[in-house]
Amino acid sequence: MSHIPAGTTADAPWALRVTPELAGWTYAGLRALNLSGETVEFATGSEEMLVLPLSGSCVVECEGERLELHGRPSVFEGVSDFAYVPIEATVRVTGEGRFALPSARATRRLPVRYGPAGKVPVEVRGAGQASRQVNNFCAPDAFECDKLVAVEVLTPEGNWSSYPPHKHDTLGEGEAVLEEIYYFEGGPGYQRVYGSPGRPIDVLAEVGCGDVVLVPHGYHGPSMAAPGYDLYYLNVLAGPAGERSMAFCDDPRHAWIRSSWDGQAVDPRVPMTTAVGSGADGGTSETETQA
Repeated sequence: MSHIPAGTTADAPWALRVTPELAGWTYAGLRALNLSGETVEFATGSEEMLVLPLSGSCVVECEGERLELHGRPSVFEGVSDFAYVPIEATVRVTGEGRFALPSARATRRLPVRYGPAGKVPVEVRGAGQASRQVNNFCAPDAFECDKLVAVEVLTPEGNWSSYPPHKHDTLGEGEAVLEEIYYFEGGPGYQRVYGSPGRPIDVLAEVGCGDVVLVPHGYHGPSMAAPGYDLYYLNVLAGPAGERSMAFCDDPRHAWIRSSWDGQAVDPRVPMTTAVGSGADGGTSETETQA
């Protein structure tokens, strides 16, 4: 079940529910909520989570804290604020809009926290038709979690991201072991996942709003935005390491692509968004993600 079409894992109140058990792995998960003013209450159990507005706004109540998330009209119209909720907690979310809840099985209990949109590091990666925007809101060096890592990627129509193809499934120098979820909005677009020697996987999926692609191992990329359609994806990653990392290994056949960006102009359409109501993008950051 590498490609999960929108709606196929709905489990009220969740519009999307991908657990580690459903994915067939150990750590990474993702839920989504569609709210029209009602309140949803749930327990986090063994998972640390984020509440991330995809569209609309909400209030998150947990451990006596009340966090107001201003959100955004859509993922293509701004960088959002977000909330962190810990393991073994009861959470109430009240709002109007669509909300993603990336999660990871964790053991360390951290406090409830608010992540302001204006402090989200916004990065432009690649060049030419591989130009894309990465919102590193929960990258290892941007926001503290126990296991969870999450970033957003916006790809202008006709461009490729997650390119060159890369993997993070082997423990070694310069590579971390990570399970990864791609959640898409916009599109249509296309997502490729393929194997390395001895570890086969073969996915080429047409993706659009609400679709998910799971990457248990193997090279993933490119993510292709069809001409005429911008593409958004949320990456959720988690793994066994004690220290969070997004270290990756390029497919050796395509690693030369990276050096081809030298001297190429960056697509002027990126960055596509900034923090809602802000004239600034919250800064730029060089991270070890390949999104």
